[in-house]
Amino acid sequence: MSDYSMLINGEAATAEHAIEVINPATETVIATVPEASLAQLDEAVAAARSALPDWSARSMDDRRALILKIADRLEENIGELAQLLSEEQGKPIEGFAGLGAMFELGGSLAWIRYTASLDLPIEVIQDNDEARIEVHRKPVGVVGSITPWNYPLLITCWHIIPGLLSGCTVVAKPSEYTPLTVLKAMHLISDLLPPGVVNIVTGKGALGAAISSHSDIDKIVFTGSTRTGKRIMEAAADNLKRLTLELGGNDAAIVLPDTNVAEAAGKIFATAMINNGQTCAALKRLYVHEDIYDEMCDALAAIAGSVKTGPASESPDFGPIQNKMQYDRVCELAESAKADGATFLSGGEPMPGPGYFFPVTIVKDIPENSRLVQEEPFGPILPVVSFSDVEDALERANAVSVGLGGSVWSSDVPAAQKLASRLECGTAWVNNHAMIQPDAPFGGVKQSGVGVEFGRYGLVEYTNIQTLQISKG
Repeated sequence: MSDYSMLINGEAATAEHAIEVINPATETVIATVPEASLAQLDEAVAAARSALPDWSARSMDDRRALILKIADRLEENIGELAQLLSEEQGKPIEGFAGLGAMFELGGSLAWIRYTASLDLPIEVIQDNDEARIEVHRKPVGVVGSITPWNYPLLITCWHIIPGLLSGCTVVAKPSEYTPLTVLKAMHLISDLLPPGVVNIVTGKGALGAAISSHSDIDKIVFTGSTRTGKRIMEAAADNLKRLTLELGGNDAAIVLPDTNVAEAAGKIFATAMINNGQTCAALKRLYVHEDIYDEMCDALAAIAGSVKTGPASESPDFGPIQNKMQYDRVCELAESAKADGATFLSGGEPMPGPGYFFPVTIVKDIPENSRLVQEEPFGPILPVVSFSDVEDALERANAVSVGLGGSVWSSDVPAAQKLASRLECGTAWVNNHAMIQPDAPFGGVKQSGVGVEFGRYGLVEYTNIQTLQISKG
């Protein structure tokens, strides 16, 4: 078992108390990390505040160069990081369709390098004999980052890198379930940055709450549940922190009757089960027209029957659910669907232990009001619901309180696009799902979040506008 340290003001830091990190495939302790005290959080925030003037005064090109060095350093250690990620998160090294730990590491590098290419040019509103008016983007200040356990390193990069590029300094808290890869990565790159620019503290929910309410943090970036996001918004109100909240979803897909099932089924399966279903933007409710309903259900069940769930040592397609709490939730929703009279075409029962293993599960003939349809399972279980009327399917897809992503599948792309535009979600796909990329803004509507990430739209969320008006008369 290994011990890991935090990073505060460029130095390793331990704490009086420790948190055990569990391998979800074995249910054994693989490491401990410090449980930061409130005093240590204060130290980290003070370090970020102290480093802010120099870091924000540097040119964007200088900051960009250091960020690219970060990507290079992580790439040099990609194998070690992927192995560590697999152990603590549970995802296979390669996995189904190559979407395992190496995919997350590759995605981290891609996001870092693309984000580093962005600029924040001065916008000129007016320039005549009377006045020149410019719009400048100024760094918001000290950023508090709180990340989840499903993509620990990737989402940390999503939070930290645009902050660094814009001139902010950062205090980051990874999930207590998956802190190891983030800690390892940040120590690997610590010598590339001035002390205090990036600080990593580890702890449980109480530490996240303290970050959210800290009077010297200017912005919170959070990825996680809607319930926690609401608490963060409340805590941030005292000093009017800026917020970017990417919260839960329950993404619906509508499959129209002209869809080629043979072509679409594989892509639908992959986008529903990406990261074992533990992806905010994964397809979670599948509405299929009655004309092709049985065919689609059979096709999905056939794929589910061909994949393997197991520990990373066996090179499976899918690994365990990451933690016991989430595992219990998936089991509970499966049992609830059985009580509702649903038909299970694959899976449906937890696998023998040790480990939080639940097989890929396809469910048909499930009523609309079933908890499995109405609630986000965040696991490898997909309800497939039949519909006869497209307008009814659209109404059902939109009849939830969240709106992260959605999709429409059809051979008639213009018709699918028209229908997709009526989905109440932050991102709508046609003939795809869960495909996010670093240059396209991503965020939710309704209770799926506030603000967006990625590309220039995401970068400007780390800034405040300053309007400079110069009179010439």
